[in-house]
Amino acid sequence: MPDPAQSAPLWRVPQQARSWERFHRILDAAAELFVEIGYDSTTTDEIAIRANTSVGGLYRFFPDKLAVFHALLDRYLNQLRDLFATLHTDETMQLPLETYISQIVDGFDQFVSGNSAFRTVFVQSRLIPTTIEMNTAFNQEVAQQLATFFEARNPALEQAQTKLLATISVEVASALDMLALSGNHTFQHQVLAETKKLLIVYLRQYIPG
Repeated sequence: MPDPAQSAPLWRVPQQARSWERFHRILDAAAELFVEIGYDSTTTDEIAIRANTSVGGLYRFFPDKLAVFHALLDRYLNQLRDLFATLHTDETMQLPLETYISQIVDGFDQFVSGNSAFRTVFVQSRLIPTTIEMNTAFNQEVAQQLATFFEARNPALEQAQTKLLATISVEVASALDMLALSGNHTFQHQVLAETKKLLIVYLRQYIPG
């Protein structure tokens, strides 16, 4: 069943190239303000000013600030989808478990380091019911990719078991991601390093080397 947050977005999708440029400018402005003063303190007026557009121009695509936030989270989740797609190729299926887990965790770490606004958006999205649904749907997609890897590496595993292993791995990693993002960059790297160890030890009993 499609995720309602994805099938019926809260924002209006632009139809022309010029409109797309303004649309992304608004998202960029919102990202900057969410980092600088926080989601709760940011207003649509401030977003419009930072984006060098009118409030009416903003409302043309977004009925309110929450819709802007939804669209921004959707942008980041799509970028993460692209990232994970590059980490799940035919060559990836042949990697040792340790290398595979390290590449996924390191890929997320590099994404966060290169997107300062993602930290703010990711944490805030866990507090809003409708964006929690978006995160849940995304985690399910990642879990399916992991399950495919597990099935390829150990065909003896039953499908229900690979799904369970993948779901547990994603939910544990997601919880630790939240912990990592609650501290500074040093703490973030430390938590993600421990995340690798935890996942490798857990999965090694099911995935042969």
